[in-house]
Amino acid sequence: MPRRILQGKVVSDVSDKTIVVLVERRVMHPLYKKIIRKSKKYHAHDARNVHKIGDTVRIRECRPISKLKTWEVLREEVGALAASAT
Repeated sequence: MPRRILQGKVVSDVSDKTIVVLVERRVMHPLYKKIIRKSKKYHAHDARNVHKIGDTVRIRECRPISKLKTWEVLREEVGALAASAT
């Protein structure tokens, strides 16, 4: 079974080795047929505490790490962020 990959914005990095990522998606309302935005926050494992508030990251499903953490930050995004900063 493939692991889901989502993209979102970091909204909190207070906890050690954990970030909170806000993922927004656009869905059509079933009755009114209007496009609406739905959002959800995911706790993701950031082993090296690299990501800060405002960063755009990709997260991947993984085994449960703690009560709330079942997502991890993809490593490839760390290099992409460092390359874009220089």
